[in-house]
Amino acid sequence: MYQPAQDRYDKMKYNRCGKSGLKLPAISLGLWHNFGGVDVLENSREMLHIAFDLGITHFDLANNYGPPPGSAEENFGKILRQDFASHRNELIISTKAGYLMWPGPYGEWGSRKNLLASLDESLSRMGLEYVDIFYSHRPDPETPLEETMSALDHAVRQGKALYAGISSYNAEQTDLAAEILERLGTPCLIHQPNYSMFNRWIEDGLLDVLKKRGIGCIAFCPLAQGLLTDRYLKGIPADSRAAKPTGYLKADKVTKESIEKVRQLDVIAKGRGMTMAQFALAWTLRDKRVTSALIGASRPQQIIDNVKAIENLSFSSDELDAIEKILGQ
Repeated sequence: MYQPAQDRYDKMKYNRCGKSGLKLPAISLGLWHNFGGVDVLENSREMLHIAFDLGITHFDLANNYGPPPGSAEENFGKILRQDFASHRNELIISTKAGYLMWPGPYGEWGSRKNLLASLDESLSRMGLEYVDIFYSHRPDPETPLEETMSALDHAVRQGKALYAGISSYNAEQTDLAAEILERLGTPCLIHQPNYSMFNRWIEDGLLDVLKKRGIGCIAFCPLAQGLLTDRYLKGIPADSRAAKPTGYLKADKVTKESIEKVRQLDVIAKGRGMTMAQFALAWTLRDKRVTSALIGASRPQQIIDNVKAIENLSFSSDELDAIEKILGQ
């Protein structure tokens, strides 16, 4: 029987999510990788145990996480029922809809039909009555934004989600989505963008919109799918994401230029007494507008190591200048 660590809340830093009453751990755990049907369930279970023992209360999923799609939610549901049922009120569980899940014209994107049907399927897979956060996973270029946002509002009013969120919307789309949700009476709680040292698009307007609207920000891929670690400094390991056919990091993304930048950044990291991964996570969290960094993991030790990033979140101006110089090469 799993018994969580008694001091788990002493080990984590919690940040208020925008102007809401909700606090999220500075490090959250994403179940995008290594929690699906092709993975070892007991390893997934151990990673969830370790995460919660370290104060990670937020577990992030989506309908299509796996592979195969849906299997991460199914496996999470099994572990939740067996090990975390009595701790449900301590957890923030999120899911999303918007990517392809079933054939036909209603199996993806942002229609009311797709979002609400997908949410029902997600709740069934996880064995939950509600999720804490339900996201529109990506903007739909054809469905009116009012329809997509009204579906999120409806999910909250039904009691199937406590909060509404959006993911990968640009600054203009985010501003309009937040305005619609406010008008409907369900404020946008959070935005989940791709953000890292190697992908800084949110600095060009989106973070300003989030601050103006009082919306939280949780960054996914803060380690650039593992590029911003010491994992690839000596080539592509056989057991790495880039070497797996099911991995989202493709080998052609592990370029000489990117690895050289990581080598130089790693020198600064070591000077701070940090691993490259800890350094990259701390950099992501340096901006107070970023509520949480969403990590993935393939083994428990990675979670233990990554959480240590919160021990040193301050950067000197000299460090930031040196980082900018390296990234600008």
